[in-house]
Amino acid sequence: MELFNLKDPSEVVTFSQAVQQGLGRQQGLFFPKNIPTIDDIDSLLAKPFNERSAEILGQFIGDEVDAETLQTMVNNAFQFPAPVAHIADNVYSLELFHGPTLAFKDFGARFMAQCLAQFSKKEKITILTATSGDTGAAVAHAFYGISNIDVVILYPKGMISSLQEKLFCTLGGNIHTVEIDDDFDSCQQLVKDAFDAPEIRDGLHLNSANSINISRLLAQVCYYFEAIAQLPAEKRADAVISVPSGNFGNLTAAMIAKAMGLPIKRFIAATNANDTVPRYLKTGEWQPNKTVATMSNAMDVSAPNNWPRIEALIEFGYIDKASLTGDTVDEDYTQMAVKHLNDLGYLSEPHAGVAYKALKRSIEDDEVGLFLGTAHPAKFKETVENILGTPVALPKELAECANKALLSSQLDSQFESLKAYMLKTLG
Repeated sequence: MELFNLKDPSEVVTFSQAVQQGLGRQQGLFFPKNIPTIDDIDSLLAKPFNERSAEILGQFIGDEVDAETLQTMVNNAFQFPAPVAHIADNVYSLELFHGPTLAFKDFGARFMAQCLAQFSKKEKITILTATSGDTGAAVAHAFYGISNIDVVILYPKGMISSLQEKLFCTLGGNIHTVEIDDDFDSCQQLVKDAFDAPEIRDGLHLNSANSINISRLLAQVCYYFEAIAQLPAEKRADAVISVPSGNFGNLTAAMIAKAMGLPIKRFIAATNANDTVPRYLKTGEWQPNKTVATMSNAMDVSAPNNWPRIEALIEFGYIDKASLTGDTVDEDYTQMAVKHLNDLGYLSEPHAGVAYKALKRSIEDDEVGLFLGTAHPAKFKETVENILGTPVALPKELAECANKALLSSQLDSQFESLKAYMLKTLG
């Protein structure tokens, strides 16, 4: 597969090059020259998750990886399910929190680790990524202990939950975590700045594991096929998907799935108070505000990195812009949504609450709604307990790290500080 740089279309790379490079020139995102379409969707949906996923990914990767090797990579990455839960009437939840770090990021991070192991030829690599909550743990656990790969994870001080922090800041070894005294957008900008600094980019063989990396993004496409496969066949064409959105990789993946032929009627970009995209869809003006902290902290992003890919999907005619709406859900309605789901017998958390509320505001009687459960409720134990007034048990993945000491370094948001840290620690 060939991909091109959205900021510099003259830069064209293969899938393996895009995976290893992460970002293109001018901090541009890589985008497929052509999105393949699948004719017999029903036959594909009838296949098991991993077999189907290897076939989907093979449509993009082509002969860069042989079919048997790709199937092994998928089997190694996707060792957990993505079940759909029936909530009530015509509303369902896609549960993406059954992986080792209890969040949807496990799918993409683990597949990226498989790709780098396949493509890097044992050369030393430094992964630099920013997290607003769940990416950090997924990336840390996916790459923990892999020889010749160091991982540096930046996260905003005081803006992720304590259990999220414990999941990835207690590992040590080849995992280096850095608490930045600023918001997530500043962390994300530091990652971009590092790719523009040759002594970091080239000297440390830099790569990024954010959803800007094409391998992570394409892995996420697979669970939308799995979701639709679990809906009643007669309802699939009327599917409305509500995606809790921060950096917009998840929504991008959903749109790629539709572009490939998956029957999705329309999309809802559900955000918290960091509502750049819903405002843009209403007014046509792109005006990011200062990021504000919310209880759905993984979505506390005002300048989403993946938005140019969504613009490209629309501009190149893969997606009808009319099929995308945006909605902003405030803190009060988020809490009400979590309570309502609990009343229906479904324990959830704020990010899914945002998506559920946006879906309920929009869904029509003849549609079937699917909202994404992107993280296990226990990752937001204190918040959920405060909302519901009842205790939330910790699964073993969180219980095992809850009392471990944090191993993070602390830095300000100046690039020179990060540069000095990385050269000293990894140089």
